[in-house]
Amino acid sequence: MSWIKTIFGELIGLFIDDGNFAIAIVVWLGLAWFVLPHLPIPHVFQAPILFAGLLAILTESVLQAARRP
Repeated sequence: MSWIKTIFGELIGLFIDDGNFAIAIVVWLGLAWFVLPHLPIPHVFQAPILFAGLLAILTESVLQAARRP
């Protein structure tokens, strides 16, 4: 049974390299999906806000990876 666990872990590792990075993206997308439509801002600014959040998550992930030995 441990070989199934190993195969499953390797398969997940093909798509998700950094778990915290993936979780942060999913949380940001969910937050943006729920909150952005209810904010009193023009719809034209929603996409740049979404992009800025994803860019901030990516930047933080790269900085953390650069600090690791």
